[in-house]
Amino acid sequence: MQLIEHSDSPRYVRLHEADNVVVVVNDQGVTEGSVFPDGLVTVEGVPQSHKVALVDIPKGGEVRRYGQIIGYALEDLRRGSWVKENQLAMPSAPPLASLPMCDAVPAPLPPLEGFTFEGYRNADGTVGTRNILGITTTVQCVTGVLDHAVKRIREELLPRYPHVDDVVALTHSYGCGVAINARDAYIPIRTVRNLARNPNLGGEALVISLGCEKLQAGQVMHNNDPSVDLSEPWLYRLQDASHGFGEMIEQIMALAETRLQKLDQRRRETVPAAELILGMQCGGSDAFSGITANPALGYASDLLIRAGATVMFSEVTEVRDAIYMLTSRAQNQDVAQALVREMDWYDHYLERGAADRSANTTPGNKKGGLSNIVEKSLGSIVKSGSSAINGVVGPGERVTGKGLIYCATPASDFVCGTLQLAAGMNLHVFTTGRGTPYGLAMAPVVKVATRTELAQRWPDLIDVDAGRIATGRATIEELGWELFHYYLDVASGRQRTWAEQHKLHNDIVLFNPAPIT
Repeated sequence: MQLIEHSDSPRYVRLHEADNVVVVVNDQGVTEGSVFPDGLVTVEGVPQSHKVALVDIPKGGEVRRYGQIIGYALEDLRRGSWVKENQLAMPSAPPLASLPMCDAVPAPLPPLEGFTFEGYRNADGTVGTRNILGITTTVQCVTGVLDHAVKRIREELLPRYPHVDDVVALTHSYGCGVAINARDAYIPIRTVRNLARNPNLGGEALVISLGCEKLQAGQVMHNNDPSVDLSEPWLYRLQDASHGFGEMIEQIMALAETRLQKLDQRRRETVPAAELILGMQCGGSDAFSGITANPALGYASDLLIRAGATVMFSEVTEVRDAIYMLTSRAQNQDVAQALVREMDWYDHYLERGAADRSANTTPGNKKGGLSNIVEKSLGSIVKSGSSAINGVVGPGERVTGKGLIYCATPASDFVCGTLQLAAGMNLHVFTTGRGTPYGLAMAPVVKVATRTELAQRWPDLIDVDAGRIATGRATIEELGWELFHYYLDVASGRQRTWAEQHKLHNDIVLFNPAPIT
């Protein structure tokens, strides 16, 4: 990364020597006639995080960022001009039939030893970073009753059990009025099941059902599953109540208290950093995401993998245009083919809805300088660092391996977060350039700003300011190490993120590509 910087001059970032556009760093952008230290002069005003042409680019010419083609000029672009979204034709998606496979697998980096955190060991071998009572549902019909019960549990019971962090209702919109045997119904069903097995719930999750719904409790909790405790009562059906709403609430509270008693006996113990399962995501992205926050996450990801941990990155439409970079890094042919399989499945899923991956970019992305999904993808995959990709997890599946894992999810923030929780994530990191109060109830969320201006404007929402990289106050390596240590502190409960402190929790949102009846 080349940074053109001076304290009182226009500044830009150039990511690759082949790039013919650069990104403006200055908080307020630059005005017409601004002169960069290398002599580049703007011919019009350009906002922060937007692109400036380094050279004259003819109509039809390649526009390059990250050393890759992000578009073709629809008109002549003058040197020093603001390169806008409507001036670019988007390249076609890479064909899946001719991708490079395992031809650039990185060699393992030296192991990092001696790093630990304080976590809660579970019977199935996983480790929680929090000690939470989770109460899941089989159908939306019971949500109102459960929400009322959880409110009373928090107020009346939880204060008696100081070693339990929270009680969380795992409510969702699935369960009935759905084609339960449809081809793709396995995705929401296994997601609900695996959410209840998340390491932060300690194997003590409960199930609240109505009784007549299509998704039955036995599909959520399986016998002989070491991830959940079925040795004591774990299910309550509202239709079994003979004395109405009051009885429902009292019975749910009584069931919850038996689990709170067990959870309260648990204590943190020192465990290797290898027990961390980190999920990485970006939302409200801008052109700085691939310059500051995501590269720092990638460096920290490499450190965690060297320490033996599991690190997941996701969002199919935000890697689709850079998939050739990932199949090259796949550890073996099985992993490479699994990446292709997930891309192909999603291509057909979008086709059924008469859409394609270009629908991903939002108005906020574009306002933040991202011209199209190609440019966004190139910045998104930087989170994956430089390690080999060791495995692929389908939507709703639970991760079983270590190392760098691709967790195939939609790019929707709340759907992606839900699926990463189902995969077993016990710590989440979320980068944002435009800003979002996103949070999860089941796992701590570390919020990283791509720009210092956002971190300063939202000081009680942003945990880490990665904008320091663009202004030269920190390097990617320095911020990567900072994140690595911060992850361990948050996992240990020594640090509480702003989302935790404010209890900012997005709803669980299942990915259901099957029909609704």
